[in-house]
Amino acid sequence: MSLRALCIALYGVIFKEVVRFLDGWPQTLLPSAVTTVLYFLVFGEVMGSKIGPMQGVSYTVFITPGLVMLAVITNAYANVVSSFYGSRFNRSIEEMLISPMPNPLIIIGFMMGGVVRALLVGLIVIAISLWFSGLHMAHWGWAVGLILLCSMLFSLAGLMNGIFARKFDDLVIVPTFILTPLIYLGGVFFNVSELPTRWQIAAYVNPVHYLIDAFRYAMLGVTPGESMSVALTGIILFVLALFGANWFLMSRGVGLKS
Repeated sequence: MSLRALCIALYGVIFKEVVRFLDGWPQTLLPSAVTTVLYFLVFGEVMGSKIGPMQGVSYTVFITPGLVMLAVITNAYANVVSSFYGSRFNRSIEEMLISPMPNPLIIIGFMMGGVVRALLVGLIVIAISLWFSGLHMAHWGWAVGLILLCSMLFSLAGLMNGIFARKFDDLVIVPTFILTPLIYLGGVFFNVSELPTRWQIAAYVNPVHYLIDAFRYAMLGVTPGESMSVALTGIILFVLALFGANWFLMSRGVGLKS
C-alpha cells in the first residue's frame, strides 16, 4: 500500500472508533462526569473537611489528579476491549485482516480510538475538577503528555484483553479484579507514605501509583516520589512492549482464527 492509502486506511479505522463511542455518549462520556461530581461531593466536600490537607494542599485538590487518571485509564481500556471484541464477535475484524492494511496499522487505529475517548473524558473531568477545587494546572505540557501516554498504554492493554477474551464475561475480569484494585491502591484518595510499612511496599510495586504520582506533579507541582524521567521511561517501555505483544498475537492469529 502507498503512504496515502495507509493514511486513508488508518483514518477510516480511527473515524469508525470515534463515531462508535460518540454515538453512545450517554454510556461512554457522561458516566465519568457524574461519578467525578459524586467523588468530589462525597470525598472532597464531606470527608475532605475532616481529613485535612495532604502534601501541603487541601484534600479536594489532592484527590483531583487521581480522579483524572482514574477516568483516563478506565475509559481508554474499556473503549478498546469492547470495540475489538465486538469486531471479533460480529466478524467485521476479518474484513480488516484480509485487506492490504498491515496489522500494526489496525492496532494503532484501535489504540487511537481509546486515546481520543480518554482525552475527551480527561478534559471533562479536569473541567469539573477546576470547578470544584479551583486549582490552576502547574504543568500543562506534562499533563497532556502523561494523559496521552497512559491512554495509549491502557488502550493497548484493553486490546490484549479483547484478543484473549472468549466471551463477553471475559471483558470484565481484568478491570474488576486487576485494574480497579491497582487504581484504588495507587494513591488516588490517600498518600501512600502514610500507610503501614507492609502496605507501602505493596503500593510501591504498583505501577499505577507512579502514574498518579507523576500526574499529581503535573497538576499540582507536588514533587513526585520518583523522578519524572523514571516514570516516563517506564510508561514508554510498557507501551512499546504491549504494542509488540499485540502485533505478535495478531500475526499468529490468536483469538482471530476459528
